[in-house]
Amino acid sequence: MRKPVVAVVGRPNVGKSTIFNRIIGDRLAIVEDKPGVTRDRIYSSAEWLNTEFNVIDTGGIDLGDEPFLKQMRQQAEIAIDEADVIIFMVNGREGITSADEEVSQILFRSKKPIVLAVNKIDNPERMNDVYEFYSLGFGEPIGISGSHGLGLGDLLDAVVKHFPEELGEDYDDSTIKFSLIGRPNVGKSSLVNSIVGKERVIVSDIAGTTRDAIDAKFTRDDQEYVIIDTAGMRKKGKVYETTEKYSVLRALKAIDRSDVVLVVLNAEEGIIEQDKKIAGYAHEAGRAVVIVVNKWDAIEKDDKTLREFEQKIRDHFLFLDYAPIVFVSALTKQRLHTLLPVIDQVAENHTMRVKTNVLNDVIMDAVMMNPTPTDKGRRLKINYVTQVAIKPPTFVLFVNDPELLHFSYKRFLENRIRDAFGFKGTPIRIVARSKSE
Repeated sequence: MRKPVVAVVGRPNVGKSTIFNRIIGDRLAIVEDKPGVTRDRIYSSAEWLNTEFNVIDTGGIDLGDEPFLKQMRQQAEIAIDEADVIIFMVNGREGITSADEEVSQILFRSKKPIVLAVNKIDNPERMNDVYEFYSLGFGEPIGISGSHGLGLGDLLDAVVKHFPEELGEDYDDSTIKFSLIGRPNVGKSSLVNSIVGKERVIVSDIAGTTRDAIDAKFTRDDQEYVIIDTAGMRKKGKVYETTEKYSVLRALKAIDRSDVVLVVLNAEEGIIEQDKKIAGYAHEAGRAVVIVVNKWDAIEKDDKTLREFEQKIRDHFLFLDYAPIVFVSALTKQRLHTLLPVIDQVAENHTMRVKTNVLNDVIMDAVMMNPTPTDKGRRLKINYVTQVAIKPPTFVLFVNDPELLHFSYKRFLENRIRDAFGFKGTPIRIVARSKSE
């Protein structure tokens, strides 16, 4: 099931990024246990009233040398395309400007739910500054202060009320849902067509998909699959379609709905930073990952080529050291038959559960081999370990003090778990909690 999407829209200097950071809390401050994850502050996850959702900061969408008003219009259009609810931010100190009115006209035509947030209302005496914004026609404006965090609860209450009631899907739990993500021209469309061939069945726009998403449902060897196709999502003729960050937004909705994500690379062009950004989102979302190198037929090869390319991938994607790599050609069907078995395997590992007693034996053996770290004379003590979730497999360590679990020791424990149980293709989450929790 995909999460609702909220976009923060408004002219520059109204505090969009400050509110974006307030909404997502400390999620971007979390230290990633694995090196090499490329972060992009345009998009992140948040939670309010036990409801998870994704947030877009349109101020982070760089549209190059476009004129000021044109940039704003295009950023608003991106928000309209991607969001279920839009937060329209204005500056309470400056009043309504012509730029505010320009954005409001675009949002009016969207027919999307709009929540009007009047920022920089830093104390009760400034509440009178809110009232003039009624004239924009979006109902009751909500006074907030990004710098002080005031009014944020009221704002999020209003946002959550507008979330769609139905974001579920009709697919059976045994159906493996996978998506192909990657920058344009890596061959996603060709791969989709090659995988399903004549069996391709177009499923009409089910709840939870974007308007122009296409799901391809097919069966192979009694296993049902759904390909969540991002390849056909491009909207020609729009300037912002060429921006890297926009293609990331498109990929993120597909990642949300997937069990397995195929990160598609172009063998001819090699690896660029954009590939790492998109792959980083799949990793952080906790999805099973397969790295697919397409157009392998176009490469001149000797007996070292495959091994060298694989090493290059490992060097660039350090955070995906668990992901298998498959070399294929959609054009010639070379090695294509190897792809579905790998998808089956990583999907199975993504849902694997480990018996608690066996898990504890592995962890205690690991501690005997490499004793737990100390800090200022205090040693980490692991009392008990249990698996609490799948998709991805998540393990809780009950310890004397969670602060004593250094990320390097956590990585050591992850490696021991992988040595014992495999978990190829899926990230693993390890969480430390005190005995009292």
